[in-house]
Amino acid sequence: MASKGGSPATELTVGERTVRISNPDRVYFPTRGETKLDLANYYLSVGDGIVNALRERPCMLHRYPTGVTGEKVHQKRIPRGAPDWVETVELHFPRYNRTADEVCVTELGSVIWAVQMSTVEFHPWNSRRADTERPDEWRIDLDPMPDCPFDRVRRTAHVAHEVLDELGVQGFPKTSGGSGLHIYVRIEPEWGFADVRRAAHAFAREVERRTPKEVTTTWWRKDRDPTTVFVDYNQNTRDHTIASAYSVRGNPEATVSTPIRWDEVDDVEPQELTIATVPARYAELGDLHADIDAKAYRLDTLLEWADRDEAEGAETPPEDD
Repeated sequence: MASKGGSPATELTVGERTVRISNPDRVYFPTRGETKLDLANYYLSVGDGIVNALRERPCMLHRYPTGVTGEKVHQKRIPRGAPDWVETVELHFPRYNRTADEVCVTELGSVIWAVQMSTVEFHPWNSRRADTERPDEWRIDLDPMPDCPFDRVRRTAHVAHEVLDELGVQGFPKTSGGSGLHIYVRIEPEWGFADVRRAAHAFAREVERRTPKEVTTTWWRKDRDPTTVFVDYNQNTRDHTIASAYSVRGNPEATVSTPIRWDEVDDVEPQELTIATVPARYAELGDLHADIDAKAYRLDTLLEWADRDEAEGAETPPEDD
């Protein structure tokens, strides 16, 4: 990759693509003063990783036209003026009986073009373009409530890891870029969103059974103990998205949702993983999620757990919080 030119515009060569970055010196992240061009260069530095995380997935773009302290735009439809090489997938939204062509990343050039369009965060679906109605990714979101210390999130991650091991399933952890942790599991794209959510809920209940004082699956936020970790199974609902691996987050510190090893859970400090520090980490370790597609797992056991729990009176909450 190479760049040429200066303010007010810079051109970046990304593989076979040339992407013009307007206002490259605009400060997007005020804590250290990183600019729009710094953001583009960050994504270039983790190129294979961010493409692997987004590849062939419908992707909502979180855009900040004047930087992260300004207006935030949730962009489902591809912005106007996109080059013809930026690929999309058409999605149908039954509630409104409307369709939208969402960005579907297949190459790094599409990521850098999205940055040019002021995208900071990338929020992909957990299904792919080949069959958007059958997810191939199960997402475990460990979401701390307001008074929950991060050490509790760490302990919950270890319990989740224990349950995954008992299921014979490999999970790939990452920081959320905020106060939580995520664990991703590749699954066979055999089930619809409702069943994947039921499976995720059954898993969450099992984690809660093992640490009932530290974990909750209580649906309504107002009813949750504010010191607990909510295992948010609802992130597996259709059209619910969370920041991908290697996505920058829209905060002044420019934190990054960063893949980690399981042996890092006890020591990782998510606020230290930023666009200033992750490139060197990536250069040293590579993409820690590179093998996530090596094996896809089945949900049969988790769905049996769901059937058992529901037979014993467990309810499946509505799909919108």
